[in-house]
Amino acid sequence: MGKEKIHINIVVIGHVDSGKSTTTGHLIYKCGGIDKRTIEKFEKEAAEMGKGSFKYAWVLDKLKAERERGITIDISLWKFETAKYYVTIIDAPGHRDFIKNMITGTSQADCAVLVVAGGVGEFEAGISKNGQTREHALLAYTLGVKQLIVGVNKMDSTEPPYSQKRFEEIQKEVSTYIKKIGYNPATVAFVPISGWHGDNMLEASPNMGWFKGWKVERKEGGANGVTLLEALDSILPPSRPTDKPLRLPLQDVYKIGGIGTVPVGRVETGTLKAGMIVTFAPANVTTEVKSVEMHHETLEAALPGDNVGFNVKNVSVKDIRLYFPSCSIPSLPNLYPNPQVIILNHPGTISQGYAPVLDCHTAHIACKFSELKEKIDRRSGKKLEDNPKALKSGDAAIIVMVPGKPMCVESFAAYPPLGRFAVRDMRQTVAVGVIKAVDKKAASTGKVTKSAVKAAKAK
Repeated sequence: MGKEKIHINIVVIGHVDSGKSTTTGHLIYKCGGIDKRTIEKFEKEAAEMGKGSFKYAWVLDKLKAERERGITIDISLWKFETAKYYVTIIDAPGHRDFIKNMITGTSQADCAVLVVAGGVGEFEAGISKNGQTREHALLAYTLGVKQLIVGVNKMDSTEPPYSQKRFEEIQKEVSTYIKKIGYNPATVAFVPISGWHGDNMLEASPNMGWFKGWKVERKEGGANGVTLLEALDSILPPSRPTDKPLRLPLQDVYKIGGIGTVPVGRVETGTLKAGMIVTFAPANVTTEVKSVEMHHETLEAALPGDNVGFNVKNVSVKDIRLYFPSCSIPSLPNLYPNPQVIILNHPGTISQGYAPVLDCHTAHIACKFSELKEKIDRRSGKKLEDNPKALKSGDAAIIVMVPGKPMCVESFAAYPPLGRFAVRDMRQTVAVGVIKAVDKKAASTGKVTKSAVKAAKAK
């Protein structure tokens, strides 16, 4: 057995008709975890429905439809392999809760692949004020996805087909835009592709002899190549934060006969081991971890990214559920976060007293904008105005927010998954935000179980 490949997560973003599904479908199809039988079944169905020519997008649509109908699909279908990495696509494009999922998603994307359409008029529609290209790219950057690859798709339908001039024009415009957001274009691979015909996807295209390849420069070491697959291989591997204190947002808590109370969640930072003393905030209950399991196997240590169940002593489900969802963390609950928000989509204006719902990691809590402190430039962060009266779509601001009940959040800089959130209202994502700083409220001494006291003495 050779060394296991590193796992990385990517998110595919871009305008609705940019060809994200076809491009993603192509990668999964050619390098991925879909078995031959499933592919043959889908191809046969596609041909019968007269959609034979859409086979890559069709594969993805089939998977998406099954996923949305609640049929659990083997998650390996959303994975594919490169020479260096196992790649997981965190959320399939076009999913109706795409923005919300990107924020509350259990995983941090290591890289975003922005797909823009090269066809006549299509690129312009996507990057226009109402297009999703800008919104998605801004969202990715705001949520801490610092690596970007741009696929200029549908090169087969430029005028003339496979036009170098069109590719260079789009590269120039997208570079200008992503630079405004905060990305450095020199670190971004721009690849002219056809997700449909396969040009420059896995192999260099004979139709674009003029393309001498993409090149990126960065302090960690540059990279170059021709295809989209090579660009994915050039992603810098993520460092998983094992050296930070434990943070584990809980998804649920069970009572299991003969075992006891078993909270379940995903380790975001730090490590979780049997024998550790943990505190559940904001309920402020401290106890000892008896055992840690993943996929019904005992783990010596759970690391960031692991979805685990762990058994705790002398704590009832009720003790934890009181403030559910909570975090298993050795810190106090954080109240009154001071976040930076970007208003994406609100029909009117937002003023002091606005009361939407906040989605942050596993929490779903009503909150109130108690003060609009300052309006800022969303790219540079410079202050534009103190105490603005109201905010509208496109504005960025620092606000004071009061959650309806205690919740656990952290600053985005220290713990990204616990420091980003979506503001939801009218069944849509109105704003996204990151928490700049938190005011840690001193908690009254909570329950400390016997096993925690015993374990502490034994140390």
